[in-house]
Amino acid sequence: MKFFHVGDLHLGKQLHGYDLIKDQEHMLEELLFYIKKEQPDAVLIAGDIYDRAVPSGTAMQLLEQFFIQADELAKEQKAVEIILIAGNHDAAKRLQYGSSFMKRHHIHIAVMPPQQEDAYLEQVTLTDQEGVVHFYLLPYTKPGMIRHWVEQEELANTQDAVKFLLEREQIDWNERNVLLSHQLYLHANEDTVLCDSETPSFSVGGLDSIATTFVDKFDYVALGHIHSPQNLGDPHIRYAGTPLKYSVSEADQNKSITVVEMGKKGEISYRYLPIHPLHDVRALRGKMEELAAQCTEIPCHDYVSIVLTDEEAVQQPRDYLEKYYDHILEIQIDNTRTRQIMEEEIPALKEMSLEGAFMTFFKESTGRPMNEDEQKKFAQIIETL
Repeated sequence: MKFFHVGDLHLGKQLHGYDLIKDQEHMLEELLFYIKKEQPDAVLIAGDIYDRAVPSGTAMQLLEQFFIQADELAKEQKAVEIILIAGNHDAAKRLQYGSSFMKRHHIHIAVMPPQQEDAYLEQVTLTDQEGVVHFYLLPYTKPGMIRHWVEQEELANTQDAVKFLLEREQIDWNERNVLLSHQLYLHANEDTVLCDSETPSFSVGGLDSIATTFVDKFDYVALGHIHSPQNLGDPHIRYAGTPLKYSVSEADQNKSITVVEMGKKGEISYRYLPIHPLHDVRALRGKMEELAAQCTEIPCHDYVSIVLTDEEAVQQPRDYLEKYYDHILEIQIDNTRTRQIMEEEIPALKEMSLEGAFMTFFKESTGRPMNEDEQKKFAQIIETL
């Protein structure tokens, strides 16, 4: 049995104001290329299909097009089962729309944990020459989602809720079992690698976290929610990570599709198929002229975060650098003056008004005070906040 494990898609996401829909379309085309080449039995997508609970029409069309193209492949080769769950960014009813029809086209969607006592986790069972593989679908779960039919004292936190749901499943551990889940899992002896594109509301070690000991009996645990690709202890418990870089903090990561191949019970291997983005995300640091000289392709179309280290004041750096890099995410200045502000003047800045603090920062960064026109523009910006 061969299947792909893909992390959070976040269709419709923007990066510092740039629309990533073309990047995501390119990524899904590469996923389809790998499906055609590798012919997996299933593709698991571990939640956060959309970036927002109310996705844009373009994002919804992109997912629909992916489903149609995957279904078209079934006319040329064996059908691949697309198995996906809702994440915390997804609206359950919106994602679930048409799921009964889609199931007839090998698309399986689970959006909520069981909503009544006689219901259980949605399950997809596939068969190969070694027997059956059971895929258990556990969408993003909070205690409040099931508390209406469970005694409240049993569910103090998310770990209690997940533990309760898994323990009531009648799982035959002699067979091969896979869990698809979108939660914050932690391994006792390893730190989970986080990045800036994740939802800031969850806290490692807080009420949302779940120990991996509750899921380690599964033959494979396909996780979503954390955007950095990583194993939690053993390779059979894995966050695939997002297929694209959704923050500058991910610039050094290698995004991929996890390929899992199962033989007999206990026989499992892993491979990673690289994703080649339409535009990379890069973090650049140096003097303005040096960064311009580094640009081998003019303009460079990658998404770049720039830290300028010029000690001399630079005038309109964005206008200048956009001749070389046409997708600038941000420009920061790190030199003696800005470090002095951070180290010595932060207490004083806290006592200033927002306008006064920014004018002080502007003067220290550029070596001159704001002129009247710049002050008016800043005031207009403040009025819109």
